[in-house]
Amino acid sequence: MPKVLSKEEIESRLAKLDGWKYEEGFLVKELTFQSFLEGISFVNRLARLAEEFEHHPDIYIRYNKVKLLLQTHSEGGVTLWDFQLATAIERMLTKSSKIKKKKK
Repeated sequence: MPKVLSKEEIESRLAKLDGWKYEEGFLVKELTFQSFLEGISFVNRLARLAEEFEHHPDIYIRYNKVKLLLQTHSEGGVTLWDFQLATAIERMLTKSSKIKKKKK
């Protein structure tokens, strides 16, 4: 059974992940793609990755925006599994040039 991480452990690990936040018990990342189909293509690639990890994010899609939420539901919080998947998602994203930069 994985251990639920403390808020301090989560914040420390988040510093190593680009654009991820901790919100209401989840690791969260929001992405904006050039088009709806590019967002869906990303989600399809993500689905295959999640299957490999046997760990599945909550995914929300609104046109060209995709929001990911990671939590180890069986543990009721964020564990190392979530950070492992988030890191793998980041590696997958670096291979894709279809993501728009969010305006700050």
